[in-house]
Amino acid sequence: MKLSFHGADRGVTGSCHLIECAGKRVLVDCGLYQGGRELNEQNGGPFGFDAGSIDYVLLTHAHLDHCGRLPLLVKRGFRGEIVTTAATRELARVVLVDAARLEEEDVRHQARRAQRRGDRPAAEALYSVLDAFQTMEHFGRTGSYGQPLELAAGLSVTFLDAGHILGSASLYLECQERGHRRSLGLSGDLGNRGRPLLRDPVAPSRCEALIMETTYGDRLHKSVRSSVEELYQAIEDTHRRGGNVIIPTFALERAQELLYYFREGVEQGRLSRRLQVFLDSPMAVSATQIFERHPEGYGPQVATMLQAGRDPFVLPGLHFVRESSDSMALNRIASGAVIMAGSGMCTGGRVRHHLKHNLWREECSVVFVGYAAQGTLGRQIIDRVPIVRIFGEDVRVRAQVHTINGFSAHADRDELLAWHRSVGPERTFLVHGEEVVMQQFAAQLTQTTAEMPALGDVVEL
Repeated sequence: MKLSFHGADRGVTGSCHLIECAGKRVLVDCGLYQGGRELNEQNGGPFGFDAGSIDYVLLTHAHLDHCGRLPLLVKRGFRGEIVTTAATRELARVVLVDAARLEEEDVRHQARRAQRRGDRPAAEALYSVLDAFQTMEHFGRTGSYGQPLELAAGLSVTFLDAGHILGSASLYLECQERGHRRSLGLSGDLGNRGRPLLRDPVAPSRCEALIMETTYGDRLHKSVRSSVEELYQAIEDTHRRGGNVIIPTFALERAQELLYYFREGVEQGRLSRRLQVFLDSPMAVSATQIFERHPEGYGPQVATMLQAGRDPFVLPGLHFVRESSDSMALNRIASGAVIMAGSGMCTGGRVRHHLKHNLWREECSVVFVGYAAQGTLGRQIIDRVPIVRIFGEDVRVRAQVHTINGFSAHADRDELLAWHRSVGPERTFLVHGEEVVMQQFAAQLTQTTAEMPALGDVVEL
């Protein structure tokens, strides 16, 4: 079995790993790099392998940094099968079409700016909406949690609930090759334990080698309950000052979890029944509807609500915003609104418009409830850069900035260590984390050989 590493290696985004065994070439994830301009340029660069040579893609979940380059893979010659869970398949369609639409819009915007300057038009979009639809034609079999699926003779995969977002999975691969059996685990992105929406992450059987994420391998999260209280307090304080709350929101899982807690807060009297919440993300709106179709992915608390006919994501003052004209109208609201909009790292989407109109106002707040990679607008705001650039305009950061990491969809250090101990691999390859974080996490792994592959590294098992 041969492993090669083509993304999220000593970095957090762009997950992409290649496994060669039993005469097949299996790609696990094919994600977008997210961050500064240099990372964006990497998205259009070579994969490090021939796209047409890949037999299967195993998709762990539908976040862009794991699935966002699949249309480019197809565009460059991939003709194999994409295998994932049923929920991830549905979510991936929404995510990829939305990403392609944003790509096309961005290129048109750049072309108009270039034309006004008298310059040559900008480069073409990374991929088109048509490419995204063509990618969906390559989705084939779906994996059920805990059930081995034979990909080819001598090669099988088992999807295990990763508890990260709906449909997310860790993988357990078994390969019979030249009379030898090899086993490999891949964590995907692991979620927190004890959350209301999703079940706890499940570890695979003991395996020889493990490719493992380390996003929060150097820190512990606040408790969920204290994070919810901090969120409620931030909303109350902001509205008391006469401002709006802007929440850069990941459309998958995070948006739904916040709606769950807003509903709970209103029902328990912790938040005002007059609370006005705007989910300004067509993708998040669609994802919420998909969530309601997949009760198999929920934890027992939410599953019980659904069985009783209660919608866990609906509250009296909730407004779904799909049309861009309705989104623009939100900028006329001076106070009293909670606006949730993508993207979570502020790298694109409608949230940038809301930041432009509210970030400079002292009475407003920006609440981050997830990870923001180095080089992103979100990280600049979290780091309290005095002035940020939004749509070519300098905007001063005067709003209150809250970072509430208890809502993170990623497991923290102790959860990662516990999950790793239950797998007990002989060799561990750390990925999907900043290098300094990986080093600190590796120091905690005393019962395994911990390695931190660089982009393009190749390993024989």
